[in-house]
Amino acid sequence: MTTTSTGTDWHAWQESWDRQQEWYMPDREERFRVMLDMVEALVGPTPRVLDLACGTGTITARLLARLPGATSTGVDLDPALLAIAGGTFAGDERVTLVTADLKDPDWRAGLPYDSYDAVLTATALHWLHSESLAALYGQVAELVRDGGVFMNADHMIDDLTPRINAAERALRHARMDQAKADGVLDWAEWWQLAAQDPVLAGPTARRFEIYGEHADGDMPSPSWHARVLREKGFGEARPVWCSPSDTLLLALK
Repeated sequence: MTTTSTGTDWHAWQESWDRQQEWYMPDREERFRVMLDMVEALVGPTPRVLDLACGTGTITARLLARLPGATSTGVDLDPALLAIAGGTFAGDERVTLVTADLKDPDWRAGLPYDSYDAVLTATALHWLHSESLAALYGQVAELVRDGGVFMNADHMIDDLTPRINAAERALRHARMDQAKADGVLDWAEWWQLAAQDPVLAGPTARRFEIYGEHADGDMPSPSWHARVLREKGFGEARPVWCSPSDTLLLALK
């Protein structure tokens, strides 16, 4: 998908982002499949969705391909990733993009709707520390309608299984090293390419002014996420998919 005003191949940037992310998560697409299965099962084929910390619009793209009658609000703070999302979905009336900082208590003020059938997020909220994440979960609970769902697919580490964790990490990183040797871009290299692109250079510079270098927040266990979500107003919460390192956790209002 190429814009006429810039000549930028937004589809190519989406593909590049996907390949970079798959280096870290080779079963990433399976997570999205299960996520959308559960959206369709619980809220139907025409949901109003909030794509939380949407990045390039990865979830939104898969949502609309799977459920063409859906609508999506993407919210993020990253100007470079939002630029890619904006180029990708330009002219699609089903998609609204909102710039907001999820750490700002008023981040919901710019959303076009007061409630959503589903709030979805993936590989994003581990940037937050537990206290901020718990506060965000309370805000999300207020956005999800009764009978609606929230799903978070992310790194959720169980510290009670250190030997399992270490073995999984060693094998995963050995495979990543081999893929890297075969030419796969990592996170830092992808951003170096974005900084060299005439259209994305400015947004990328602003992105690093906002965030600095990559730094993780907390990665609590799935049981922590489920407990906090129930405390914040969801009736049910549990994992619906997991790999040795990642979990898709679903909360039902």
